[in-house]
Amino acid sequence: MIRIARDGDAAAIHAIYAPSVTDGVATFETELPGVDAMAGRIRAKLQHYPWLVWEEAGDVLAYAYAGRFRERAAYDWIAETSIYVHGNAQRRGIARRLYGVLLEVMREQGITQAVGVITLPGTVSVAMHEAMGFTPAGVWRQSGYKLGQWWDVGVWQKELQPATNPPRPVTPFPQLAPATLRTWLGHGDDALG
Repeated sequence: MIRIARDGDAAAIHAIYAPSVTDGVATFETELPGVDAMAGRIRAKLQHYPWLVWEEAGDVLAYAYAGRFRERAAYDWIAETSIYVHGNAQRRGIARRLYGVLLEVMREQGITQAVGVITLPGTVSVAMHEAMGFTPAGVWRQSGYKLGQWWDVGVWQKELQPATNPPRPVTPFPQLAPATLRTWLGHGDDALG
């Protein structure tokens, strides 16, 4: 089931995220944030953007969220996306399905562009983004130092809907109608978190 993340998911989300912090480069964060900080991140993101989880038999196996791309108001219609899948749940199509719902919810909010930022080579992430319709938009050379070396970062971009002039304001995630969320999440009230 795909549903909205809640505070009680913070420990599972932290466990999924931890290997990327300690042993990988999917994130440039180098210190584990802790479960309480993760719960705070979930609450903060959900004030404006979607944070969704994939749950099976009561276990959170993956999560995906959107966040502000840049602080300037002119960037309000573009959002950066992130997705993490538990190591035991990879290669089952979960990432594409969860990411697809995330992008649909963002579109419903009025967000026009999604951006994926990928540490290169990031072969699996690049393939997933391109399969979802993202196209390369540039590379930031030697932009992060982690695990004893410099890493390039690629940017992939997807148009969610054509930009209008003037654009309509982006609807904060909590203000989407429950019926709209149920349509995208495909479940009853339990999918509303």
